[in-house]
Amino acid sequence: MADGPHIPDLLKEIAFADLAGWEADDHQAALSSFARFCKREALGEAAAFYKMPVPDLYDLCLRAEVSGRGSRAEARRFLEVHFTPYRVAHDGFVTGYFEPELSASREKTAEYATPLLKKPAGLEPVSAANRPKDWPDQLSHGRHLNGKLTEMPDRGAIMDGALDKESLELVWLADPVDAFYVHVQGSARLRLTDGTVMRVGYAGKSGHPYTGIARLLVKRGEGTPEEFTMAGTRAWLEKHPEERDALFKENRSYIFFREVTEVGDGEGPVGAAGLALTAGRSLAVDPHHVPYGGLVFVDADHDQPMAGGPLQRLMVADDTGSAVRGPARGDVFVGSGEAAGAIAGDIRHRATFTLLVPEGAFGSGTVVTD
Repeated sequence: MADGPHIPDLLKEIAFADLAGWEADDHQAALSSFARFCKREALGEAAAFYKMPVPDLYDLCLRAEVSGRGSRAEARRFLEVHFTPYRVAHDGFVTGYFEPELSASREKTAEYATPLLKKPAGLEPVSAANRPKDWPDQLSHGRHLNGKLTEMPDRGAIMDGALDKESLELVWLADPVDAFYVHVQGSARLRLTDGTVMRVGYAGKSGHPYTGIARLLVKRGEGTPEEFTMAGTRAWLEKHPEERDALFKENRSYIFFREVTEVGDGEGPVGAAGLALTAGRSLAVDPHHVPYGGLVFVDADHDQPMAGGPLQRLMVADDTGSAVRGPARGDVFVGSGEAAGAIAGDIRHRATFTLLVPEGAFGSGTVVTD
C-alpha cells in the first residue's frame, strides 16, 4: 500500500441537489468543525490529496471559519460556491464510536487488575523508508530492536505476558471487557480512585490486522449481524466468560495508550489528526483514501437519536481506526459516556460517501480516477 492518501478508484462529480438531506443539515456546525484545521501544518495531507498549494487551502479554511459564524444560509452558500461534491463509487458502510467513561486506578489492586499499556520504546509505523524487504504486507507497525525492525507480539502474546517485564502499565481497569472496548474505541475518560479524572488516547498499535469479534460470532452461527451490536456482543461475553479471552485473542491487533493532557474537560478526545473530536461531526476514515481535514457528506440508511432522523450530514475526516479500511468506510464519533455508547453501538449501516472537493482541486472538474 502506498504511503499517504490517494484518490479512490473513482470519484464521480454530482450536484448538491443530488445529496439527500443536504438542505436540512446544519452547515454552520460542519464549518465550525472544519475550522479546527485552520493551521497550515494541519492541512498538509489534504492539500497533497487535492493537489493544491497549502496556502490556498489554508486561506479557504479561514474563509470557511468566518462563514461558519454567519447564518445557516450563508454557511450553506459558502460550501456550494467553493466546493464540488464527488460521490465515492464504492459500496459504503458506517459505524459509530464513542469515548467510554470508566472507573480506574493508577495502581494495580484486587479490583483493578486489567492494564492499559503505554507504547513500548522503538514502536513505529512501517513506511517505504523503514520497511525491510521481507516485511509482511499486513503488518502496519514494527519495533526497532538492536538496529532492526521486528514484529511486535500480538494481542494473544501480550495477554499471556510477552511485555510484562517492561513495566508499561499506564492505568488499571476493573473489567477486561471494558478494557477491550477501550482498545476498540481508542480513547477513554477515566474516573480514578483518588478522585481525579484522566483521559487516555491512542499512542500506537502492534500492527497486526484488526478482526471484529462480532463478525466472528456471526460466522460461527451465534446470532445475526443485527443482534451483535456492541450491546449484543457485550451481552454474549457476559454469558460466556469462559470463552472471552480466547475470542479476544483472535483480534490480533493490540492498542497502546498515553495520558492525554492537551484538551480540556469540555472538549472531545484527541483524534489521529491531533485535534479534539467534535461529537456528530468527526469522522474516522482510512487516511490512505480520505485525507485528514477532508469534508465528507455521509448518507446512511439509518434513523437514530444523534441525527433526529436519517443520518445525513456533512462531517470532517479527523480520525482513523484499525477497523476503518477502504474509500467508503467511516466511523462517526458520537460523544462521551454511556448514552453516547448506546447510540454508537446501534450505528452499523450501509452508507453513501460524498467528498466535498475544493474548487480548483485535481486540476479538473470531471471524473477523477486513480
